[in-house]
Amino acid sequence: MGYKALLFFEKVLMALPESMRRGFFSLLALVGYYTLPKYRKIVDINLTFLFGNAMDAAQKDAITRYSFKNLMFNMMYLMELRHMSKKEFKEKVSVKNFEIVKKALETQKPIIYITPHYSAWELAGASLAVYAKPATLVYKHLKNREYEEWLLSSREHFGNKCVEKSNVLKKLIKIVRKKEAIGILIDTNINKKDGLPVRFFGKTIHQTPVPAFLSRKFGALIIPAVIRTDDDIHYEVIFYDPIDTPKTEDESADIAVSTQMQASWLEEVIRKEPKFWFWLHRRFKDDYPEIYSNTK
Repeated sequence: MGYKALLFFEKVLMALPESMRRGFFSLLALVGYYTLPKYRKIVDINLTFLFGNAMDAAQKDAITRYSFKNLMFNMMYLMELRHMSKKEFKEKVSVKNFEIVKKALETQKPIIYITPHYSAWELAGASLAVYAKPATLVYKHLKNREYEEWLLSSREHFGNKCVEKSNVLKKLIKIVRKKEAIGILIDTNINKKDGLPVRFFGKTIHQTPVPAFLSRKFGALIIPAVIRTDDDIHYEVIFYDPIDTPKTEDESADIAVSTQMQASWLEEVIRKEPKFWFWLHRRFKDDYPEIYSNTK
């Protein structure tokens, strides 16, 4: 879709009542479910890889359908955020355990919010600027520069900043030295040379060590957060107690311990409500490429 067409498409959709807009994106999700068998297969592979035979076909199908819907709703929220006021945002998104964030802000230490691609993750990122203080969000560069500009305008609408993940560590070090906040997605596929091995659902995978490194070296507080919903209309961001990174004489071991704690937290979140995770992503393609051999 051309950029001008995207803007026209956005203008038309934003002129519709919210219920009609939601219906349109729900229809897109349904079309995707039926016309993209490759991605239905990816969801099935991921669910089987993590849960084995614990889920029956009906459970997997329900999660697959929801995964398509959730992806389309995140697209919708990107669009809506560009036109949303803070008041409208607060009517849609509430926060739980915000006293954790308040206490962290009082320490005047840098904060690293860690979160997964879970439920309405686009709203989760925006909530930091609305309820706390703006943060710098790490994102992956897009090939289409105009679409990337559109996406970033949404994510930065309430005051957040975005930084591209390539060679990002030096940029993040500058940010934490200024005692500012960072938001990092910890559930993306990562090259083995850039990650640390962790145990996740009984499997060994690699996960980014960046939050743990910054926490140990600069005293940054790692605060996990997720967003969830009961009705796909009203959402709640949940903050968790900070993950303490050890600081012993063994720096590598300390970072490994902290990274594992983050992976264990994420596993607990997914086990509790698996439907919200982004199952359409080939999360384990660098660690276990063979499981996706029929999805290329």
